[in-house]
Amino acid sequence: MDRGRWEGSVAPMTGTTWAALRALLVDRYGDFRARLTRQFGSEELASETLHETWLHLHRHDEAGAVQRPAAFLMRIAANIARDRQRAERRRLRRSEVNAALEIADPAPGPAREAEARRDLSLAERAIAELPERTRAILVASRLEGQTHQAIASRLGISRRTVLYELRRAIAHLDARLEEGGFSGCAPEPPESS
Repeated sequence: MDRGRWEGSVAPMTGTTWAALRALLVDRYGDFRARLTRQFGSEELASETLHETWLHLHRHDEAGAVQRPAAFLMRIAANIARDRQRAERRRLRRSEVNAALEIADPAPGPAREAEARRDLSLAERAIAELPERTRAILVASRLEGQTHQAIASRLGISRRTVLYELRRAIAHLDARLEEGGFSGCAPEPPESS
């Protein structure tokens, strides 16, 4: 549609009523919708905006002198469409913030860090209480991941002695850690042969 036809097809209205503007909106609904769709890129937004414009025009007072009624209606509709887009962007930002707030922070909090430091201190003290060979077997098995046979070969003892010392070390650690409020010990080694 050319600009002259759009702006000049309706003569200026002096003492325009809202009813007359509603009638113009109904008569030229297709033109308004096409223009809003081109301007905002959404036919759905254009239709919703025109419906809201229709509701906006339900007033009982005079609209006053309107020089270009079609342009006046288009300006009202475009303002409503911009307001809707801004509100939608705010809603999206708010939902993104809410979603981000719902993501659990994987980092431990201060209380958990303090508890972990206390547990580590308990474990270190309990390990320090072990006889040297038992401590070496525990460290080799649980911290270094060595097999029982490799530990036995390195220390020049039987595999059975390694298992016995390891059970003794774990029982000692469990007892000490339980006394300190911590239960459990290190996981099983990767290979227990």
